[in-house]
Amino acid sequence: MATCSTYGSWKSPISSALVAESGIRLSDVRVDKSGKHPGKSSSHSTRVYWSELRPAEGGRYVVCSKDGDSQPTEWTPEGFNARTLVHEYGGGAMFVHGGVVYFSNFTDQRLYRQTSPDAAPEPITPADSGWRFADGEFCEKLNIITAVREDHGVVKRGEAKEAVNTVVAIHPDTQEQFVLASGSDFYASPRVSPDGKKICWTQWNHPNMPWDSTEIWQADIKPDARGVMEAHKVCGGDDISVMYPRWSPSGDLYYISDVSDWWNLYHVTPSGDHVAIAPQEKEIGGPHWQFGNTPYDFDADKGVIITSYGMELGFYEMGSGKYQKNLETGFKTHGCLVMGGKGCAYCIASSPTRFPCVIRVNYATSKTDIMKNSKEVPVDTGYVSVPEQITFPTEGGDVAHAYFYPPNNKDFTAPEGTLPPLLVRAHGGPTSACSSTLDLKIQYFTSRGVGLLDVNYRGSTGYGKIYRNKLRKNWGIHDVHDCCHGALYLADKGRVDKKRLAIDGGSAGGYTTNAALVFRNDFHAGVSHYGVGDLEALAKDTHKFESRYLDTIVGPYPDMESIYKERSPINHVDQLSCPIALFQGGEDKIVPPNQAEMMFEAVKNKGLPCAFVLFPDEQHGFRKAENIRKALDGEFYFLGRVFGYEPADKGGEIAVENMD
Repeated sequence: MATCSTYGSWKSPISSALVAESGIRLSDVRVDKSGKHPGKSSSHSTRVYWSELRPAEGGRYVVCSKDGDSQPTEWTPEGFNARTLVHEYGGGAMFVHGGVVYFSNFTDQRLYRQTSPDAAPEPITPADSGWRFADGEFCEKLNIITAVREDHGVVKRGEAKEAVNTVVAIHPDTQEQFVLASGSDFYASPRVSPDGKKICWTQWNHPNMPWDSTEIWQADIKPDARGVMEAHKVCGGDDISVMYPRWSPSGDLYYISDVSDWWNLYHVTPSGDHVAIAPQEKEIGGPHWQFGNTPYDFDADKGVIITSYGMELGFYEMGSGKYQKNLETGFKTHGCLVMGGKGCAYCIASSPTRFPCVIRVNYATSKTDIMKNSKEVPVDTGYVSVPEQITFPTEGGDVAHAYFYPPNNKDFTAPEGTLPPLLVRAHGGPTSACSSTLDLKIQYFTSRGVGLLDVNYRGSTGYGKIYRNKLRKNWGIHDVHDCCHGALYLADKGRVDKKRLAIDGGSAGGYTTNAALVFRNDFHAGVSHYGVGDLEALAKDTHKFESRYLDTIVGPYPDMESIYKERSPINHVDQLSCPIALFQGGEDKIVPPNQAEMMFEAVKNKGLPCAFVLFPDEQHGFRKAENIRKALDGEFYFLGRVFGYEPADKGGEIAVENMD
């Protein structure tokens, strides 16, 4: 029988140690379609490959594979790390062809090839060049690798102020490289047609990000693959985001575009028409923060395209035009899709009660098999809160979206007539989105009796271009209003205690948190994890990929310097009027510790409860298990002190100023 106890005081098996416990992250699902595996005679392989990020091994990326129902095989030997730093966020570090794994190595950023799991990787690009590689693919017709190359050597040599990005052809045997596309600031998705005669790619320029204005280009490849001829733009342009161009097995070009206001899949027919494939008011794919995602793929034998509109798995029959959507796999979200042999698709899938897995789906029977689980669910689902997707009114007659996680613990109930505290979470990015994927950091709170609202404020992806573009020139405004209105909406509905509303976030989400506490008075407490406080400092010092990001969501700098000052919480700490806790890395170069210290001192001098926890050896984001635990337990302890509940677990105490 459940014990009656106040919200926030419930004892939970989801401890901070469990949250910080090392689980792997899955990415870059690939299938070798060359048909050249030993013992393989079909045109497609039944071997699936993927990358695993392993925190327990110092954040090393390891390439793994699995044949059918056999046990997974590890490829990347100790001393190697299959991670690229192109665009700094990386992704797309590995690809496979002919039973050979190709990958970028983190330490030296050289491209390597590995002929078997037991073979030593051998470099196929030069040392000390300053080159980084991503988004590679092997073209058998020309015996070349096409990839995005990012040249940092030009900066080191004083030849350019920022890295130079190009599309290159690499001859793996001679290690010669030839530039196929240049002149734009950024490139992605270079793909050669099946006959080896054409190449397509995505390109864009400052100040655009890949979800703003991009273009897809196409060119004829010279027979010797040492250059291209007759390059021309296929689609895209001002205020149109196009991405992920790919060739079908028959040689037709496909791509994703938001020309309809939603990222949908398009087909360029032999007559030159651009036709939407199974158009919907849902999105396929997402913001191009990283390389390596594959939102759709082709099965040459079956004439089928696998898609993920709205993260739901679907199959489109190219011959009949029939579209089978929302296949039941037992999972909610699906991404990084590839088609393999025997009518099977592979992808990364997750749900509110399952951690991400690499799964295999037979599209004819919908039979689903788990190939690799990133982590087992360590507790009974009776302690897991399943989110409700809500839409609520916000500023200016608009609406915003969120996932609400009500408190849930099978061992406890709250006294009748009481309401739980609410923690509102602002995601990072800010051009990103939260999802319903199982997250133990959320369940840590809900299983203790605190509700959590994960907000997809205006500017988040997954809701169409109009919604995504609402953050233009409005970062620090719309995101703040939406977090506030989401909390007030739940309070007005009688779901949470209106007098115990809190907000937290990290990095860009920390900026939203700081701004909400400074510029509005709806929250009664806030917790900032390495949150941005000074927009000017962020605009002045960041890497190439994001160096003009704020032009769009705040305004050009320094032309709009006054706006940057106006929206920087660090300049208005005198307006902060509620308790705040700040968790900060001492080596953080993006958000220097003095910003958090200034906010802490201002609140402390006002006599309000406040806490400041500095991790001297952490940078922008906490990576050490003991620090992750202290930040999580410390936040819960702080909110308990402010909201008057007693945590069931001891050991999370942090120093809170101005508390009796």
